Amino acid sequence: MRKPADWMQMPTDDRILEVLESGFRFTPAVIAENIDKSRTHVSRRLSDLTDYGLVEKPKRGYYEITDIGREYLAGEIDADELEDA
Repeated sequence: MRKPADWMQMPTDDRILEVLESGFRFTPAVIAENIDKSRTHVSRRLSDLTDYGLVEKPKRGYYEITDIGREYLAGEIDADELEDA
């Protein structure tokens, strides 16, 4: 069972991570289109997810899930224990 942190916005953050779990790199606009949210909202959420290590930005404008993000989705870590970078 996933253990979200108080700073997370549910279910949006989980949906963003689930899209990125595909293994592909996506832009905020592509993620937004796939989860029916605005690009601006997704960009803000990606910023927080990046700060806590669940997502990384390997190239300008693109995001991908990290190993920590995968562990969170698998219910292996408690997101409350993650530290803001």
